Amino acid sequence: MQSMAQTGSPTSYTCGWCGASGPGNALSCPSCGAAVDIRLRVTEAGWTELPAIADMTRIQFGHSTCQIEGAYVPVADMTLADGDGVYFNHHVLLWLQPGVTVRGMSLRGAWKRMRAGLPLIMTEALGPGRIAFSADAPGEIVALPLQPGQSVDVREHVLLVATSQVAYDWFAPDIWFTTGSGDDRETHYPLGQNMDRFNAPNAPGLLLLHGAGNVFVRRLAPGEQVLIKPTALLYKDSGVHMQLHVERVDNPSSGFLAVNQRHVWARLTGPGRVAMQSAFEHVHDEGRRLTSYPKTTTWRDW
Repeated sequence: MQSMAQTGSPTSYTCGWCGASGPGNALSCPSCGAAVDIRLRVTEAGWTELPAIADMTRIQFGHSTCQIEGAYVPVADMTLADGDGVYFNHHVLLWLQPGVTVRGMSLRGAWKRMRAGLPLIMTEALGPGRIAFSADAPGEIVALPLQPGQSVDVREHVLLVATSQVAYDWFAPDIWFTTGSGDDRETHYPLGQNMDRFNAPNAPGLLLLHGAGNVFVRRLAPGEQVLIKPTALLYKDSGVHMQLHVERVDNPSSGFLAVNQRHVWARLTGPGRVAMQSAFEHVHDEGRRLTSYPKTTTWRDW
């Protein structure tokens, strides 16, 4: 296990989780909320368990603060200073003071972005005042401080809130396959049709995500690879390469009831961080014949 690194004078320290510097007399990192005296827990396979943000922990961003409240279904309770702002998907808004300015936010290609069959609406809130957010589901809030020039790719619908210094874009990951033909043709997107990309172009920013279950992070070395269930992927550094990987398992039994199994994975190649959540949706694959898939797809037959 690795403890938080203490550096400099007794009145300062460097967070061993996010790398931010803070006052030595603080109980938690002001940038990510990890406890100053936490010991990072690493599995034998190299996954680091996300340091849980303690109930009522405060995180600083700009002249504003965010207090993480609760543990089972956590809430991000923000006090926005005058001139500070955040943006979010409208369904995570829990409560706000009447003085907070809330308005719609333009979204590139909005008509292509859907959630539960409805258009994805991004909303912006401006201080001064208090506003709170919740994903309305058990799990953990992941605080990701972004430094200028830093970029992360996030799976759809796990964003809780981002500060206005964080730029937002999206792209279509090349993770898909098609089964059937003609009128019976169906395209599957195990990772989702789109993936969100966040970066801090000019100033430090803060990104809050909601991870289902427990969250684990692994830093891949250059060329190092790992296979992850697509719906378990939470985020990755933008420099981590991703492609579809399919494993086929032949069923040796005979008869019309015999079904060949197929396992669908996201293959990730370093360098960079990869984060996964322990609670995820199962990817259903009925075993029908694949008729098309990305050229970069890798295969393994059992």
